[in-house]
Amino acid sequence: MTVFIMVAGAFTGAHVWRETAGQLAAAGAEVHPVPLTGLDADRPAASGPVGLETHIADVLAVIDAVDPVDPEGPEGPGGTADTVDGAASGRDIVLVGHDYGIHPALGAADRRPGSVARVVYLDCGMPQNGVPALAAVPDQALRAELAERAEAGERGGALAPPGRDGWQRWGSTADVPDAALDRLTALAAPQPLDTLLQPLRLTGAAAAVPTTGVLCTRNGVSVDLVQRLVDLGDPMAAALADPGVTFFELPTGHWPMLSRPADLADVLLRAAADEGRRLRPAGAAGTPPAHLRPFPLDVPALPRDRRGPVDLYVPDAEGPRPAVVVVHGGPVPAGARPTPREWPTLVGYARLAAAEGVVGATLDHRLHDIGDYERAAADVAAAVELVRADPRVDADRVALWFFSGGGPLAAHWLAEPPPWLRCLAASYPILEPLPNWGMADSRFNPVRAVARAGALPLVLLRAGRETPEIAATVEAFVAAAEDCGARLDLVDVPNGHHGFETLDPPEETRPALRRAMRTVVAHLTGRPA
Repeated sequence: MTVFIMVAGAFTGAHVWRETAGQLAAAGAEVHPVPLTGLDADRPAASGPVGLETHIADVLAVIDAVDPVDPEGPEGPGGTADTVDGAASGRDIVLVGHDYGIHPALGAADRRPGSVARVVYLDCGMPQNGVPALAAVPDQALRAELAERAEAGERGGALAPPGRDGWQRWGSTADVPDAALDRLTALAAPQPLDTLLQPLRLTGAAAAVPTTGVLCTRNGVSVDLVQRLVDLGDPMAAALADPGVTFFELPTGHWPMLSRPADLADVLLRAAADEGRRLRPAGAAGTPPAHLRPFPLDVPALPRDRRGPVDLYVPDAEGPRPAVVVVHGGPVPAGARPTPREWPTLVGYARLAAAEGVVGATLDHRLHDIGDYERAAADVAAAVELVRADPRVDADRVALWFFSGGGPLAAHWLAEPPPWLRCLAASYPILEPLPNWGMADSRFNPVRAVARAGALPLVLLRAGRETPEIAATVEAFVAAAEDCGARLDLVDVPNGHHGFETLDPPEETRPALRRAMRTVVAHLTGRPA
């Protein structure tokens, strides 16, 4: 028999699993939602402060009730102990952690690795040894506030739960019925502050336990996105390509136990059976990752001229020339090699610009994490000034071209376009923060900024088969641009995917690439596209 032990996220308790637990039980599984001290009304009140270790103990108590600890084990109670029956009992424990709940779940698995057959990460991050759950709080402003309180020594007390309209700051509420959202709000409890501030302590004992990630795509994460992180060489993501790790997607928001309880139950049963998608290790089978595949157009093999963080591709032409500055997406791991300014696609765009008679430029910026947009924006501004200062560049005629996760960096230039910015272009961009970024009030929101773009020409390369979460931001931008009368040229790649230059057949992408570049160059030079 499969035994599911389920740990809920911040402000919530065992009650959130009601529908999913019922589905699992109907399928013949044994189910134990864990009541957490200080959060669940059915749990006895704590005799002292409640922290992460308290909740780890709560999870351990349920594991030990299912698979009792051998008191003669090598480390005894409270350690990484042997069990009486373990796997031989035929009761495979699948430990499910949602949101904050993955921290106590993983802490417990680390202490009972012989009892746990699988850990399921339900739409959550990857906790690391010594790092508190605070690091995974999606609301960046709240995370900074709590970090300041922790530095000041404030560890007691609790964080008030969100109101009905505040859950979106903790993750997408897409598809959650109104009645379920009302119940979630009514039963929410204050989160003890030290559950978020106390570091998670891991020995590594659970590293060999098979794991499954269940990603809720309407919250902004997909399996393809995780594969890209593996391909980029992210050291944390590399472990996710291990054969013992599987993945599932659910096309819903951050609370699938409320929005898609039956589908979640089905996925959990399949995870317990070792089903799911497995990732491809970086460089597997000699196939280069997508971002290192050749550009689909023949472009002149101009040498790069490296100037600090910028590479220039200069056409053979007299006099200062307009410039197209290519701004890569992200986040990109800090140790990724080659760096983005050397990726074939971005170099291809720069050389394509040079083929049209203008200077092409690629650059590196430090968007290594979702929280890095401020410093990445500063890097881009500095790089643009470096390009404009080059004597081969006409400083009064520059275009900026943003890609993918670099899209939010366009917001500043839309809101306050300088007179020398003659065009702003974007390819398959993210044009407002995704739900799980915790940036609801951020200035990096092109959808809001476009109303101030004035007469700035805009060129948008749109992928017809974009991921739904990113496509929604693009459509919101297009609608906002139409509402304010912005000068927007749309260039569609009907069958194109995100990163279509290296993913899709060249014959389907080449016309759009040429048309987009010639439109941008026309805005720079005044000649017909």
